[in-house]
Amino acid sequence: MNNKEISAEVVATKILLVRGRKVMMDRDLSDLYGVEVKRLNEQVKRNMLRFPLDFCFQLTKEETISLEAQSNDLVLKSQFATSRWGGNRKLPYVFTEQGVAMLSSVLNSKRAIQVNIAIMRAFVRLRELLLTHKDLARRLEELEHKYQLHEKDIQVIFEVIRKLLEPPPEPPKPRFGIN
Repeated sequence: MNNKEISAEVVATKILLVRGRKVMMDRDLSDLYGVEVKRLNEQVKRNMLRFPLDFCFQLTKEETISLEAQSNDLVLKSQFATSRWGGNRKLPYVFTEQGVAMLSSVLNSKRAIQVNIAIMRAFVRLRELLLTHKDLARRLEELEHKYQLHEKDIQVIFEVIRKLLEPPPEPPKPRFGIN
């Protein structure tokens, strides 16, 4: 991936929801940083004190299979395939926003700085979109509530209008003759 492709929009497509957290997979980060997944994870393991579980965690086999089914991504599938040498490959790591920020301290290059800036912007944009979505949902709920309160009043108004549109009753005809 070249420098021009690092944008918040590109990065946002790589953000997943796992265990209720917005995360990015090690393979996506390695692609953005221009390093091998193995090298990225080596740097993380060498600096484990910088990556507590709320910054970085390894997916379970079930989570991996679930993500594979959701994405139908061949790159993702190949990462979990059986290797040529026998045995299974390691399960991927995922990084929260804080973990991605911490990666900048262990991957020190101009590219890493550019990528981290784009990733931080993507996370901020995602948060803003979620807040906007919540605000719109709240406003819609308020409008529905107001409509329900006024619905009875509107029905009464329509009934009054219908009664006004009815022709007036005919006045009683005078009686002729003997009562």
